[in-house]
Amino acid sequence: MNASGAPHPSPLPARGEREGPAQREGEGLYRSAMDALYRVCAFVSGSALVLISMVIPWGVFTRYVLNSAASWPEPMAILLTIVLTFFGAAACYRADTHMSISVLVRAMSRPWRRLVEPLAEALTALLALFMVIWGARLVGTTWHQSIAEFPALSVGVTYLPIPIGGAITLLFVAERLLIGRPPREAEAHFGALTQD
Repeated sequence: MNASGAPHPSPLPARGEREGPAQREGEGLYRSAMDALYRVCAFVSGSALVLISMVIPWGVFTRYVLNSAASWPEPMAILLTIVLTFFGAAACYRADTHMSISVLVRAMSRPWRRLVEPLAEALTALLALFMVIWGARLVGTTWHQSIAEFPALSVGVTYLPIPIGGAITLLFVAERLLIGRPPREAEAHFGALTQD
């Protein structure tokens, strides 16, 4: 059982049950921290999406209605898209709403699934680690460059979502491998009701 009382759908469901109360409390703290981090990712990526939906129409308005196209909406939308992509990808990974092809995995027997699922998580961790290492190098390489439309803004700052998003994804992978997938909201609610 996890901290909310819902069963783990992960390949290692009984880990918390075999450990003592201190271990389960530690798992609950980690789960709470990951819940908070997930909400931050969702808020940041959602805010970026809202801003994109405001910036693009303004660019269209200035170009076709005022006949004097503003130079900043397009690069601003690109920068916001970087934020949306990497923070949103981390949030979608944790919520298990990212795009995936699971037909082959679903066709496997349960023992094979138990072998394949940790392998898939390990591959995700490798990809996230790549983002952290090479994203940090990209940030360092471009830190002293500036954007023509935003001279005060470093190019390196605009690439920060890449290593940060990779690091957050690594934390979410660790959560799945160590204490299992987070329960869906309905499962968590049902688990709380069954405990009352």
